[in-house]
Amino acid sequence: MYKAPLEDYQFVLDRVIGFDALMALIGNDDVNQELADAVLQEAGKLAGDVIAPLNHSGDMTGAKRQDNGQVITPDGFSDAYAAMGQGGWTAMEAGEDFGGQNLPMTLTTAVNELWQSANMAFALCHLLTQGQIYALQKSASPELQNIFIPPMVEGRWTGTMNLTEPQAGTDLAGIKSRAVPNGDHYLISGQKIYITYGEHDMAENIIHLVLARTPDAPDGIKGISVFIVPKFLADDDGNFTKPNDLRCLSIEKKLGIKGSPTAVMQYGETDGAVGYLVGQENQGIDIMFGMMNHARLAVGLQGLAISERAYQQAKTYARDRVQGVPLDGKKGDSIVHHPDVLRLLGTMKAEIEAMRALMMIGAAAMDKARHASDAEKPDLEARVGLLIPVIKGWMTERAQQITSDALQIHGGMGFIEETGAAQHYRDARILPIYEGTTAIQANDLVFRKTIRDNGAAVTSLFDEIDQDMTALKTHPDAAISAAAKSVIEANETARTATASIIGSANSPRRPAAAASNYLMLLGTLTGGWLMARSGAAAADAIANGETGTIGNDDFMAIKITTMQIYITHHLPKLFALARTIADGDAPILAMQPDWL
Repeated sequence: MYKAPLEDYQFVLDRVIGFDALMALIGNDDVNQELADAVLQEAGKLAGDVIAPLNHSGDMTGAKRQDNGQVITPDGFSDAYAAMGQGGWTAMEAGEDFGGQNLPMTLTTAVNELWQSANMAFALCHLLTQGQIYALQKSASPELQNIFIPPMVEGRWTGTMNLTEPQAGTDLAGIKSRAVPNGDHYLISGQKIYITYGEHDMAENIIHLVLARTPDAPDGIKGISVFIVPKFLADDDGNFTKPNDLRCLSIEKKLGIKGSPTAVMQYGETDGAVGYLVGQENQGIDIMFGMMNHARLAVGLQGLAISERAYQQAKTYARDRVQGVPLDGKKGDSIVHHPDVLRLLGTMKAEIEAMRALMMIGAAAMDKARHASDAEKPDLEARVGLLIPVIKGWMTERAQQITSDALQIHGGMGFIEETGAAQHYRDARILPIYEGTTAIQANDLVFRKTIRDNGAAVTSLFDEIDQDMTALKTHPDAAISAAAKSVIEANETARTATASIIGSANSPRRPAAAASNYLMLLGTLTGGWLMARSGAAAADAIANGETGTIGNDDFMAIKITTMQIYITHHLPKLFALARTIADGDAPILAMQPDWL
């Protein structure tokens, strides 16, 4: 059973982010903490009562392709998506001009965690549709916006992203799909693979964003354009019922997220699929990167979400499972009393809370950047650019360990599909791969976000951490003071590691060899920073006579203990990572491929 973490969201939004102050800063006075709490409460009901019960059954049955090319999603998926549309949940981020609610990223990101925790395979459809709405609002012509955005906002149509081809994965320069001008549109031909929800039965129409080349386009990524290619075109009466020249050739058999169809799509088997140019020719990469950044943040969120779901299940199992006699316990006590099980659950809880705080900090930074003045925008966008690869890379990698630990707590029952623990482990495995592997995120962080600006963006982050922690060094609560001092030490170590990265820029293989460790170092550091801030907020609340949030009188005390677990069990990993960054590249690069 899934329960939305409403208490933690209330705490993070109010006491870590300062939600009301953030809304005032970005000029969104119609949204406040009280509204956010109410929205999350209702979202939690839909997630827990409607979407979550479909998770295990969807994994067991999977999506199925029919002989005619149509794809049937698991029982209940279509009704659940309709419920999301009817409830206005598909309209949260979109602009009011298109029937959307124009809610801030900070709030919609929190809601999205609940969908992804409840059923990640199902929620992928909504994730990609949101991303496409974002891309079209930013880059499409008003005419195309007015045609294609409102039905997606209403939940009647859904969207996809078509980049990958059999010969072109990470390196999009190899794309061969063609787009030939034909009057007011283009004719698209080519094959795309790994297209999530490329074909399904949950919507009236599916709107594909497809990368392709026009006849005279330059070679490489500079010659790529992006096109809207709908499954159905408008007929003479203006109804979108006329089939376009595209079809699903097959759907992939996968390790996880089996409820979501991952399609091989063929465009233009006969005359060519009708497509409409978004933006200008040869601007496709820039446009799609806008959608991809949105998607990368969302995939980082999936790392948090699947971790939360696995943790909840492991916690429930540990409270119910009786096995052995715990040290200093009694016969009949459940395994949650065993110290090692407490260690696993405690470290999982601490890291999940750190991840949630960082995700909210990232979403808040995006809200600030979107509404900033011209003078403030560059620095805020630099902060967003720095955080996106950290959020995507660190959270998805940590989800591998957290879901593994959750399975471990189940023992042999975790290895059996019946409990569902194995599903979380399998579902999590895609996260460090799609929307840019961890290596891609790490190289982006090191080369584009750190070396390129000589460390300006990351130094700004280090300075903010120092400022926050210096203020907490003298906190009257000894636990908070100790945590602040530990984070300051870690921050100085991160500065040194950064200098090492920048100092090796003239030999690019060296920072490349250290990049993934550097990404994990920054994730670990920011987690410690935000857990110390969270602990301080909890200690201040206790000092003011406040002990809980929603129905939990021990909440603040638990927050402090959870902070201590992060500081003592997770933050020390940073120092080992720093050592590998300083000294570990030489033996890696000395290793010859034919020695392996």
